[in-house]
Amino acid sequence: MYPLIDLSDKRIVVVGASKGIGRQAAITLSSVGAKCILISRNSEALEKVINELDGTGHGYYAMDVSDIGSIEACVKSIVAQYGPVDGLVYVAGITNDRPINLLKQEAVETTLRLNFGGFIEFVRCATKRKMYNPGMRIVGVSSTAAFSGTPAHTAYSASKAAMTSAVKCLSRELADKGIAINTVSPSMIRTDMYDKWLDDNGEEGYQVKKLNRMQYLGVGETEDIANAIAFLIRPAARFIAGTTLVVDGGGTTN
Repeated sequence: MYPLIDLSDKRIVVVGASKGIGRQAAITLSSVGAKCILISRNSEALEKVINELDGTGHGYYAMDVSDIGSIEACVKSIVAQYGPVDGLVYVAGITNDRPINLLKQEAVETTLRLNFGGFIEFVRCATKRKMYNPGMRIVGVSSTAAFSGTPAHTAYSASKAAMTSAVKCLSRELADKGIAINTVSPSMIRTDMYDKWLDDNGEEGYQVKKLNRMQYLGVGETEDIANAIAFLIRPAARFIAGTTLVVDGGGTTN
């Protein structure tokens, strides 16, 4: 039987892999054969994730992705140690929710730097000559916030919209190199971010009831997004380019 997803011996870099969607992405990718190189600033958490992965040949680098100037050296180090990469998954991000009267420029820049700037820099560095193998796949984790409005979500939504739009341009630029780039756009997923949102709004609060009406398949699990990432990063997805795969429990059908 031909396996739907087979990433045997593919080297996949997962940025933001210490928890949540990034952690589950690494676990899922390793379960279908990938050798994962994990990146986050929390080395202890990365060591724990490494121990959860199937197979061997995995590794990790502890770095602060918001320090964009250090990304190129990180990518070069990965390639020097493990060889050219076959895939890149970018999950790192923050929400930084603030109403407009409290949304100062520093908060905007911090959010854009991590959510969008780090993504672009990893793509720039990883798609240079000798850094990647033919048929490379890139998946950025965006959000349905990129095309739906939520109060106090301005900086976060803007950063995700930037990613979603950027891959349309990047897809055309990278096509000549045989590289496909896409995004996955989750809605509300059961992560630390969701737990904080639940604490802020109360389990019986208006916002929670509204979410349950809109997202009628319920709150998503990290496995739901990891499966979508694996689907897009597989070699068989070569004809999918410059688009976003919405994984939202039906939330955007309203």
